[in-house]
Amino acid sequence: MKFFKISLSLFLCAGIFTVQAQNTDQAPSKYDQHKVFTPLFYPANGNEFREASGTPGPKYWQNRADYKLNVTLDTAKHQVSGTTQITYTNNSPDPLAFLWLQVEQNIYREDSRGEATSPVEGGRFNNKTFTDGDQIKGVYVIKNGKAEKVDYVITDTRMQIKLNDTLRSGGSKIEIKIDYAFDVPEYGTDRMGRKLYKNGWVYEIAQWYPRMEVYDDVTGWNVIPYMGASEFYLEYGNFDYTITAPASLVVVGSGELLNPAEVLTPKIINRLAVAKGSDKTVMIKDSVDLTSKDSYPAKASLTWHFFCKNSRDVSWAASKAFLWDAARINLPSGKKALAQSVYPIESKGENAWSRSTEYVKGAIELYSNEWYEYTYPVATNVAGTVGGMEYPGIVFCSSESQTGGLWEVTNHEFGHNWFPMIVGSNERKYAWMDEGFNTFINKVDTKVFNKGEYFEPQDAQKQAPDMFSPDADAIMNTPDVIQPNFLGYAAYEKPALGLTILREQVLGEQRFDYAFRTYIKRWAFKHPTPWDFFHSMDNAAGEDLSWFWNEWFLTTWKLDQSVKSIDYVENDPSKGSLITIENQEGMALPVTIFVQEDNGKTGTVKLPAEIWQRGGTWTFVYKSTSKITYATIDPDHVLPDVNPENNSLAGTPMPKGITAATVVKAYLDAIGGEDRIKDIKDLTTNSEGVIQGFHIIRVNKYKTPGKFLQDVTVPSFNNFNAAHIVINGDSVSLQLNGRKSQLSGKTEKGAVLARYKLFPELDFNKPGYTMQLDSSIKVINGQLAYLVTVTAPDGIKVKYYYDQKTGLKLKQYTDVVNSTRMEFKDYRDINTGVKIPFDETSSINGEPIDYKLSGATANTGLGDDIFK
Repeated sequence: MKFFKISLSLFLCAGIFTVQAQNTDQAPSKYDQHKVFTPLFYPANGNEFREASGTPGPKYWQNRADYKLNVTLDTAKHQVSGTTQITYTNNSPDPLAFLWLQVEQNIYREDSRGEATSPVEGGRFNNKTFTDGDQIKGVYVIKNGKAEKVDYVITDTRMQIKLNDTLRSGGSKIEIKIDYAFDVPEYGTDRMGRKLYKNGWVYEIAQWYPRMEVYDDVTGWNVIPYMGASEFYLEYGNFDYTITAPASLVVVGSGELLNPAEVLTPKIINRLAVAKGSDKTVMIKDSVDLTSKDSYPAKASLTWHFFCKNSRDVSWAASKAFLWDAARINLPSGKKALAQSVYPIESKGENAWSRSTEYVKGAIELYSNEWYEYTYPVATNVAGTVGGMEYPGIVFCSSESQTGGLWEVTNHEFGHNWFPMIVGSNERKYAWMDEGFNTFINKVDTKVFNKGEYFEPQDAQKQAPDMFSPDADAIMNTPDVIQPNFLGYAAYEKPALGLTILREQVLGEQRFDYAFRTYIKRWAFKHPTPWDFFHSMDNAAGEDLSWFWNEWFLTTWKLDQSVKSIDYVENDPSKGSLITIENQEGMALPVTIFVQEDNGKTGTVKLPAEIWQRGGTWTFVYKSTSKITYATIDPDHVLPDVNPENNSLAGTPMPKGITAATVVKAYLDAIGGEDRIKDIKDLTTNSEGVIQGFHIIRVNKYKTPGKFLQDVTVPSFNNFNAAHIVINGDSVSLQLNGRKSQLSGKTEKGAVLARYKLFPELDFNKPGYTMQLDSSIKVINGQLAYLVTVTAPDGIKVKYYYDQKTGLKLKQYTDVVNSTRMEFKDYRDINTGVKIPFDETSSINGEPIDYKLSGATANTGLGDDIFK
């Protein structure tokens, strides 16, 4: 093949094209294509256990643990006691002289490693009270039907059993019996616990039996201690278990109830039969049944017998306060399963748990059709003290969740039945392989559930500053290493966004979905590593994605794509244009550019990530027919660009006679005029928004001069106060999530003061303020805008963007903290002759949220006392 050295850049040098517009404030690029497209990403070749194609090898093996569990719940002592009997099969090629088990109730001891490593200020995984952990009463190996005591050592949440006889390789079995007990904590690191409701305690029981650690071909025994943030890595097997409890309690658990005739009355059994044939929710036990004598057998206690096949874990819940409803689940193969919910009467209601079973049924049917069929006979949602936690066939969700929040948590927790219940990844090391994958399928599910009832389009640009913050952790870290305030991004949102980008921007839905289903099918009920996932996706999709896995999962590189310049052939736009784009940061991704021409024509150009293989600058031909009004990279905000300010470039120069002062005056005139604005002495606005499925209420109160109050509450959590801000002159008081928050310094305080001024433009002519008009036209959401940078007397710089046509303010932000970013739309008169925006995109604790104003009142005589 003959290689031609002629390129587009030679024509540029020859002067055939004339530069018409360019971004002149670009920082030097940090991009290095050699780091992104490295040929040495994969650390090793495949082997007989795990093939390079991403499939289990011909000699892949994993050990097995089958459990027979018999326990009693003592509701007077709040204690679980009983016996674990484990049949452990050593399928490895290695003889085992000792075994390792998990005793995770020990995390609730005051001297636990989890407690020692918990932050002083508290957090989700901090213990509120302590227990004695797992009280081991005896450890035995059963030989020829006889129990022989064995030597064991407990270290924090791990138990080592030292065998008298080595367990041979190749399928040898051993039976272990452990007698134990533990006190149920009220708060169990938001994974288990108990809570008292009007009609009784609700017990949510998990990590409730000594269980085997995984022995695999990657590291041998996996013995990372349980410290809270990291979840679980478990062997598969069958679970045959019983729970004995007072007869008035309803007990639900993973798997199938084997003895319904012994624990349920004929009335309840008949209602369950109806539910198993109904696509609509059927009430099994309603409020009137809580005190009805025929709602449970007339005995002191009952033993509930469950069986769960080919599972990695089981959990259960019990309460006499449970209302209970159920419906049929229709699976793709024609099989049926049962969706059911149990919840206290406090949670009943069509905006709350009365729709839970509908959500369970919807989530599981959608996941089963899209990815892999659900494998358990029952799916149970339990309302209680736990905010959201998943186990095979059963999940625990907050009893206070409502509407979109309840769908969100139900959908998420049941999504875990695919990751990691079916695909058994190592959560102790790779939280993103369950949380991230699950968050991804949650978003696919939510988009179609009930015609998108709770779907919110994702704006990746607004997430980017926090997701790629300077102190961000790479995804490929163990959860206990990741900063607590960043775990949500590293384990959940960033890997989910990465898969979304692969699906929608790199591979396309058809290729991605086939590859993802292939991965699930290959590794169902097995133990994949990250490299197995990467290889499997590459091979099934037919794409070398090593560049993407490298930058997205192993680094904290950022994305910053920009439009550098727009040029015209022979200074004639009708002959075509050359648009030059640049990669400013370390990450490479595909590029989508929207082009608007002066004659009204538009076009979209899509370029693959491979354009960045030659370097950080790329020029492409656009067949323009008139002058380009502007070009915008990523118009739909699907990529996490950390600097969207340079994503657009206007093709028109700044009009003559425009100054910062004329721009600000045009804005003041557009919203009603300076005199009318000054007549507003106080203003109260009420607005609503939705974030992560939760309905948010925000009330802002302004009073001149310099007073402000904001309350942000979450109605579905008993009007929980998510944010409370009070400004009185130079004094700022800030509470987030019920805790007082300290501003880190003078600059952050100044940024907050600048953000919450009622009409900041009234101050711009005061002494100490300076205004500077940017020399180029900016583009904000498809609108041409002037940029005025204002420096306050305290040195805080705020950028204000004003619509070139209407004069209205479109956006403002400061670089001090991302939380000061705001965008404005839908200006309306508030019966004073003054217009304010009724649509504002703002943030709460770093999360973007779109607020819609429901009302605004001015000059009501607000008192000074509310601003203290």
